[in-house]
Amino acid sequence: MNINTSQIVSISEANQNFSRVARIVDKAGSVVIFKNNKPKYRLTDIEDDGEFQITDEEKLGIASSRVLRKYKKALEELAK
Repeated sequence: MNINTSQIVSISEANQNFSRVARIVDKAGSVVIFKNNKPKYRLTDIEDDGEFQITDEEKLGIASSRVLRKYKKALEELAK
């Protein structure tokens, strides 16, 4: 298995800074988490995982959640 070094994190880093690890997954598609200096776990984006199937309705829900989260402050201002 070839692993891109920018997609490697230690288990302690994943535990302490999960949001950073999630951003790497958003950008690269997956992260390999090392435990005791050996690859142990892989965190992947389920939208890109061929084994995990979601419906178009679920995809729309994910997309709308992302848009709402991204523009939350602007929408709150408009609601005033």
